[in-house]
Amino acid sequence: MAPLLDGQTELRDYRPASPGISSIAAGHRTAESGGMELARLEGKCAVVTGAARGIGAALAKGIASEGARVLAVDVEDASGCANDIRSAGGIAEAVRADVANFGELEAMATYADSLFGSIDILVNNAGIFASLEPKPFWEISDEEWDRVMTVNARSVFQAAKACLPRMRKAGGGKIVNISSGTFFYGPPGWLHYVASKGAVIAMTRSMSRELGQFGILVNSIAPGFTESEGVLANAGIHETMRIAAMEGRSVKRAMLPEDLVGAAVFLVSSESDFLTGQTIVVDGGKLVW
Repeated sequence: MAPLLDGQTELRDYRPASPGISSIAAGHRTAESGGMELARLEGKCAVVTGAARGIGAALAKGIASEGARVLAVDVEDASGCANDIRSAGGIAEAVRADVANFGELEAMATYADSLFGSIDILVNNAGIFASLEPKPFWEISDEEWDRVMTVNARSVFQAAKACLPRMRKAGGGKIVNISSGTFFYGPPGWLHYVASKGAVIAMTRSMSRELGQFGILVNSIAPGFTESEGVLANAGIHETMRIAAMEGRSVKRAMLPEDLVGAAVFLVSSESDFLTGQTIVVDGGKLVW
């Protein structure tokens, strides 16, 4: 994994491959007619936070499969995600950065820009959930509240601020903020988590108003209860939420991280160029409105 802060890294040549190369890295796929069709994210650079595993890794891989060059960002080791993308023929690097630290996010954005030449896409996925234990709000410590709000909410503001100058230089871009369906239901025991994800939707709306003038569109995705690696590792704690989610869905199966890829790719592609300030709920039909 390329180091972020010590400067001991060799930058590779990530200019888009020539149109004649048939590969994920070149951003091409075979059309049904037998000809070549440009992938939807050909030549774009995407930064995905919280990409070491779970939803973030699935989104990074899905975006890469459409031709984007991806920087997988996480406080943990995200090299596995980047290696998977490269093994599939895509272009990716991994970098360590704590989304709670604005200095590290600025360094990450500078690194992404120097590596790929631009930042066109930002997916704010980093968050805390699986490690939390449900409890009445009066038992949540100030320290736990602050940590959840910092990682889940403030990081969205900070990452967008760090990437904004590079997006403006590129002439526009797409930001997708990962919220949560819990905001719409307000389940008990998770007040800090629900509040943080509600803040993500609120910021999405306000950011869209401020950034539209620069050609930057901002939307959010609110997933339902998703059986990611982190959740499965704490299955006992979250079993009640899993049962409630399954019972309430129109689609009667577990929700997996890969179920979010389609919505994310749509929001970061040219297919959504007149869509901003919106939240798409992806939960198998639990919330219908």
